[in-house]
This record gives sequence, C-alpha cells and structure tokens, in this order.
Amino acid sequence: MSETNTAAEVAAPHRYTAALAADIEARWQDAWDAEGTYEAPNPSGDLAGDPAVVARPKKFIMDMFPYPSGAGLHVGHPLGYIATDVYARYHRMTGHNVLHTLGFDAFGLPAEQYAVQTGTHPRVSTEANIVNMKAQLRRLGLGHDKRRSFATIDPAYYKWTQWIFLQIFNSWYDEEAKKARPIAELVEQFESGRREVPGGRAWSELTAAERSDALGEYRLAYASEAPVNWCPGLGTVLANEEVTADGRSERGNFPVFKSKLRQWNMRITAYADRLLEDLDALDWPEAIKLQQRNWIGRSVGARVDFAVEGHAEAAVTVFTTRQDTLFGATYLVVAPEHPLVTEDEAHRSAIPAAWPEGTHEDWTGGHATPAEAVAAYRKEAAAKSDVERQADAKEKTGVFTGVYAVNPVSGEKLPVFTADYVLMGYGTGAIMAVPAHDSRDFAFARAFDLPMRCVVQPADDRGTDPAAWAESFDSYDAEIINSAGEGISLDGLVVSDAKARMAEWLTERGIGEATVNYRLRDWLFSRQRYWGEPFPIVYDEQGVAHALPESMLPLELPEVEDYSPRTFEPDDADTEPETPLSRNEDWVNVTLDLGDGPKRYRRETNTMPNWAGSCWYELRYVDPHNDQQLVSPEAEQYWMGPREGQPHGGVDLYVGGAEHAVLHLLYARFWSKILFDLGHVSSAEPFHKLYNQGMIQAYVYRDARGFPVPATEVEEREGAYYFQGEKVSRLLGKMGKSLKNAVTPDEICAEYGADTLRLYEMAMGPLDVSRPWDTRAVVGQYRLLQRLWRNVVDEATGEVTVVDSEADDATLRALHKAIDGVAQDLANLRFNTAIAKITELNNHVTKLREVPRSVAEAMVLLIAPLAPHIAEELWRKLGRSGSVVHADFPVADPAYLVDEAVICVVQIKGKVKARLEVPPSISDEELEKVALGDPAVVAALGGAGIRKVIVRAPKLVNIVPA
Repeated sequence: MSETNTAAEVAAPHRYTAALAADIEARWQDAWDAEGTYEAPNPSGDLAGDPAVVARPKKFIMDMFPYPSGAGLHVGHPLGYIATDVYARYHRMTGHNVLHTLGFDAFGLPAEQYAVQTGTHPRVSTEANIVNMKAQLRRLGLGHDKRRSFATIDPAYYKWTQWIFLQIFNSWYDEEAKKARPIAELVEQFESGRREVPGGRAWSELTAAERSDALGEYRLAYASEAPVNWCPGLGTVLANEEVTADGRSERGNFPVFKSKLRQWNMRITAYADRLLEDLDALDWPEAIKLQQRNWIGRSVGARVDFAVEGHAEAAVTVFTTRQDTLFGATYLVVAPEHPLVTEDEAHRSAIPAAWPEGTHEDWTGGHATPAEAVAAYRKEAAAKSDVERQADAKEKTGVFTGVYAVNPVSGEKLPVFTADYVLMGYGTGAIMAVPAHDSRDFAFARAFDLPMRCVVQPADDRGTDPAAWAESFDSYDAEIINSAGEGISLDGLVVSDAKARMAEWLTERGIGEATVNYRLRDWLFSRQRYWGEPFPIVYDEQGVAHALPESMLPLELPEVEDYSPRTFEPDDADTEPETPLSRNEDWVNVTLDLGDGPKRYRRETNTMPNWAGSCWYELRYVDPHNDQQLVSPEAEQYWMGPREGQPHGGVDLYVGGAEHAVLHLLYARFWSKILFDLGHVSSAEPFHKLYNQGMIQAYVYRDARGFPVPATEVEEREGAYYFQGEKVSRLLGKMGKSLKNAVTPDEICAEYGADTLRLYEMAMGPLDVSRPWDTRAVVGQYRLLQRLWRNVVDEATGEVTVVDSEADDATLRALHKAIDGVAQDLANLRFNTAIAKITELNNHVTKLREVPRSVAEAMVLLIAPLAPHIAEELWRKLGRSGSVVHADFPVADPAYLVDEAVICVVQIKGKVKARLEVPPSISDEELEKVALGDPAVVAALGGAGIRKVIVRAPKLVNIVPA
C-alpha cells in the first residue's frame, strides 16, 4: 500500500474501497443464504411457501448448464449468469415470484480424460470442480435458489434421465395421431390384427426375438447398425464435431474411419415437422430458428425407383427435389456406404465380376474388376470426414460400379458410380445426376466424360448444348424442354407444373411418389465411454433388449479401476470399440427377476451422451427433490405451462451461447414433445424465450513460433508489443487458460469488489454483442459506486448524510426520467444503457449541496439489481427494514417525464442564428411567430424579405430569405 493511499484511508476511513466491498459482500451473501432470500415457493410439495408469493405472476429464468471445469471461471464465463441475475432481481422487485437457480452438467469427456491421466475417479475431480465453481459464483452475489441446484451426476437426478429414456424406448410415433403413444398400444394393434405385422405373419406366430425386431422398427429409442466415426488410436467413437476437416481426431490427430456399429438411436426424425412448425411460436432469435430449420432440412420432392439392369431386386431409390429433370438424368451416384456397394446380401450379386463391355477406361480407377475398384474407393472414402467429402474439391473422385440402372421415363441405361460427395446420411444415399442443371454433377460429368442433356430452357443465349457451357444452368421458373417419352411429356411446362405432373406419373406406375425428405438424421445416442449415464437396458440370452423396471432405478455407474477405452494401432480400421464398462464382468452379467422369475442378463455397456442430462433439467429445477415422479404436475403447470403469448409453455427466459443453436436445443425440444405427448408435462416446448449473449474477448499475444505468451507480462512500446524483449503479435480472440490471457473474477473481486465486476460486465456493451475485456476500464464502474456511496455516507464518520427535505424540480425530473428509462432497459436486457442512465443521475445528485432521502433511496433501488451488495448495505443504512431484494422497484411519475421547455434551433440559410426555450406543446404557428420576433433573428435578417419558413415544432425553424 502506498503512503498516499494510507493517508487517504486515514482521512476517510469509511470510504468505499475493495476491503470495505469485500466485507459488505461477504456479510450480505451469508445473510441471504441464512434468510432464504432467493427461495421461490412452489404451489405445493416440499418447496411450497407463502401463498401470497405464489399468487404473484411467475418468472422462470435460466442459464445454460455450466460444465464444472478444473480450470475454474474466467471473467468471460459469468457474463450470462450476471445478466440473468440482474433480470431476475428486477422482476422480483416488480412483484414476480422468480425461479432462478443453477445446476451443473457434470458427465462428459473432460472429467474422463482427467481420470485416465491422473487415476482420479471422475466423480472426485468433478465434485471438487463443482465446489470451486460454486464458491466463485457465490462471490458474485448471484441470487440463486440453492435448494433447487443439482448436478447431472447425482444418482437422484440421473434416475429420472434413465426413466425418461425408458418412456422413449416404450413409445412409438403414431403418424395418424401425430404424437407418441405407449408401445403397448402398438402391440395390441398387432395382436388384434388392426395393424398388419411386418412380414405378414400373425403376431402370435413370432418368436420373442422377432417381436423385438418388429417393435424396434417403431420404437422412438431403438438399437441398430449405424455409421459412426471410429478412431482406433483413441479407442472410441467420435461425434462429428470431434473430427477435423481432414478426417482426423481433434484430440491426438489420429485417423478416423467410417464404421458400422450397433448403437442406440433416438427417432427424432418422427418429430421433424412438429419441430419445424412450433418454432414459429417461440421468441427466439431468427438466426437460431434459421439454423434449426436448415438442420432439419425439409425438402419437398419425389422418390424415384431406378431398376438395376438384370437385378430387379436391387433397385436404387433416389430422392430428388427436381423430378421435372428426370429426362436429363444421365448417370446415378451412390454413397460409398450404400447397400449396392457394400456386403449387403440383397445387392451383392448386382456388382458384376468383370467390367461391362465398352466401359470407359477412366471410370475404373485402374482396377481389374468392379469389386476391387469399389472396395478400394470405399476404404479411401472411409478416411474422410463428411465435411471434407462435401467440400468443393477441384478434383472429382469416384469409380464406376459396373452396374447400370434404367431411367424409368426413357428406358435409357445409366451407369451407376460411387462417389464420396454423396452421403448416406442425406436422402437415400443415392442421387440421379442431371449434370446440365447441377454444378456438382456438371463437374463430375466433365471429369469422367459423361453425357449431359439440357432439359430446362436456359434464360440466356448459351444455347441448349451443355458441352459448350462453362457451368450448369439451374432455374425454378424456366420452361421444360427435351422431356417427352412413352406416356408422358413435360415439354412446355414451367418447373412447378412439371414437378407435379412427374410426381403423378411416378405414382400411377408404382415407381415413385411425391414425398418429403429431411436432412435431419436420427440421433445417435450411444457413447463408448465410462463417465455417462448407464442405459437401463439388459439383454437376455437371445439378445432381446429388456427395460429395467422403475423400481431398479437408478442404475448407478459401477466403480472401475480403468476408465480408458482400449486403443488400437491408429491405421487399423478393422477394429471395434471396447468400452470401460464391458470389462466389469460382475456388473455386466447379472441375475434379475423382471417379473417372470430370476434369469441371467447382460447389461448394456455403452453410456448415454452428455446431451442426455441437459435435455430436461428445466423440469428438475421446478421440482428438484421429487423421488416419486418426474415432476409434480401442479409445479410444472405453474412454472412452465402454456399461457397467453406462450402457447407451448416453457421457460420464460433462457440465456446462453449461440454455439448450442442446434444440438442441445433441438434435443431438448424433442424430449419435451415426447413427454408432452405421453401426458407427463403440459409444456410442449422447454424454452419459450431464448437470448444469446455475446462473448467477452481478450487479446492473445503470440511469439515468433505462434505460441501464446502471458498477456500480463506483455509490454507496449511505440505501437508494438514485447514479451521478455522479443516482439510478439496481438490478435483479439477468446479468453482462456491455454491462451494465457485469462483474467479470473476472483482477481477483479479482490481488487474492486464483486459489484464493480458485475457493473463492468453489464456496462461493456449490448449483451448480445461480443466485446473486448480491458482491466484498466473496470475502475470506471468502481468510481460510480464510490460516488454513490459518498452521496449517502460521510467517508470520515460513516454517518448517513441525506436530508429529509424535498428535491428540487430539476432533480425530480432527472430522477423520474432515470426511473422510467432504467425500468425499460432492465426489462429488455439493455443493461449497458441502464447503467448509463444511473450514472447520469448519480452525477446530477453529486452536484447537489444536500441529497434528499427520497432521491437516495430511489437511486439505491435503481442500482440494486445490478450491484446488490452495496444496495443492500445502503438500504439498511438509510433505515429501511427488509431486504432490498424484495423492495418495490420505483415507479416514474409521468408528470416529470415531460420537459417543461425544449430548445428550438432557428436557422437562416442553414446556419444557426438563435436557440429558443419553448414549451414542448407549442404549435407550428406559435413557434414561427416567436422565432420571427426574436431579436437575434431580426438582426440576422437585416430587413431582408422572407421567401419561406419551414417549421418543425418544437425543435426547428428554418428561414429562407427572399
């Protein structure tokens, strides 16, 4: 401490300093916890409270689940948490019953990786991280109802995650009713004959395994062979997001291969239309809605069956949105994973033993037989990610399969290629190539010297010979040409009419039909990892899956000594995962009585993905201690049920990063709709209003090698930056420990106090915009609080200095304008402008000789949502009882919102000649008369005539001399 600071503190022992802030903040945090200040009562149950509070309008405010990292928080993390806290506090003060809490999304890969590296059980490290994170969050004064907090790793929580999985497993989607229904109802339909059993046999004739397979075609949670990203070097399957563009693992840089494994899936595709339609009623950013619509990818088109020459049982089905161009198809392309080119029994014989006569040399890839060419190409494609396969590479790759298909409208033989730009996950995994009217097909046809036929009249003068074109021609409003065959002609029709006519023709002949396709794929729900929710599924000796009864939930994770998956040689694609759970024989193989006597079963050894726990956590916040049901209907209806303006119900405000635009939000919506269909909840949507906060960025400094260096040790000299004497580069980017630019909230709290940190983060700019962190600028908000403190407390004596006299008119106008503006800003998440208005008011009050008590109290209430600790302290010093948290927010007096006078600018020839104080209600005629009579205006005119006077009352008069 410097001598100057010491002298200042001696002279002003009651000044608002970091030390005083720390004392105030710790005392009030303890008091709030002891008094249950933030506890929100439910209408009934163990969290029921004051009926008068329950009778208030409710407000359910949520942050996206944080993951408890061992690195702790940096100042970028609390941005959204502080924002929701301010919003929640404002609504408490405006008469709402506010539910605001925070839990922890604690399953997942980081804790498992740490366990592998250190031998520490994931639960031990995760729980320690949660303790640390809770302490950091508490220091910020966040007003969470701590009774409602939990972590997804709590068995009492994941019991219900498992229970929800079983509800989904035991349901099917009824296309007629457009909703999920219990699987028992489907079984009854099969038994009664009201629904035909797949394969045509009677239900009673099927074995248990056959019945299981039949129901698996309908269940909303089902196991099937699914294509996955298999990384032998890591010994695990990776999500698409974990694979780099060059087809390698993000972690470790190992090769990743496409493989097929039996995996659990969720039939989210059944809900595609509802997921699309219900977006319209949600108060979400349009950009997020658009991302979800694009991810679902609804396309209207037609299914077309192309017979395979000589193999009628091996037809290739394509989905196209341009069935009007069917006459222009000159070849087909199937994905390398398509049944036609795999070992699928139904198609195996379609691949000929030798190349058909006349096969173009460039089509074979230099291989002796079609089988060799296809096998080699499939291996090459398996080493690429979907992103890489879809990239617009200059070199188009693929091989002829040796198979010809028949164009159903012309009878023409079309060669069938396999190429990696077609993905099995989109449409049917096969396309009809119309190279004249599709850019990718055009490039592929040029590379392989394939024919092109123009069937859509070009709008320009390029002519109708595609061989002379530089690029394909595509149009949805042009005329169809060259499209006449046996029984159908599209010539002369516009595209929309031609599409409808072709769909009718295909349907009439049973070789296709108009249909809707989706980009959305079913949700791959299995992970070959340890640290996740176990599946409540066991298998009998026939391999039939059985759901555990609710009485056996939760199925807890067993203790294992080795958390790591088995790894293999990085390039050995012919391997399969071995999960950590599969090595625990005593846990995997069990004797259970599932209602028909004790039998031996084998447990599922995959675990659920980390998305599972965050698909329903809003419901647990509502009723966190309920061990008898997922959620009390009364509590769920109260907090989340539909109401005016929220037809699907849901959380009133959900704040988090835009990076979760699709997966988490889509999965949570899907689960909500299933629970709604089955009658477990009244809300068909989890989150009514979504708000994406921006990011706090920081400068990253890198040395000549490109490695980050500690930002705090970088010096700026003459516009350049140096670390230990060496010049470094500077670029604005993310904040993080690995980038050596992280600033912890603990540091800022220690130097200035939590209220200053809260104010600074909210004042940095609009909440939804990213902004750079500048530690030097924090002091501005610190000084605001110091000035506010001085306006109420004498720094020398600690006594309150306010007076009981009335405020003057100017102060009342400043106060009520601030009240009105701050209230609107807080209600609309405009915290930076609210702080600006409070600062302006505080500066006005600082100039007063004496501060009226009524003004001081109003200022404390205005800043209370933003800086709650100092507000609580000043509220009590002003003699008020009860917490400021539940005090009424001030209401502006409309009489003081209208200015008594406004300044009118008078211009002559565009130059200002006078400024007049006039009533805001003055008419144009009155204002013109006042302006022309003003001495300064008369002098400026100098007796000249007036050609025109333009009046815009009350603020402008423009005079044009003759």
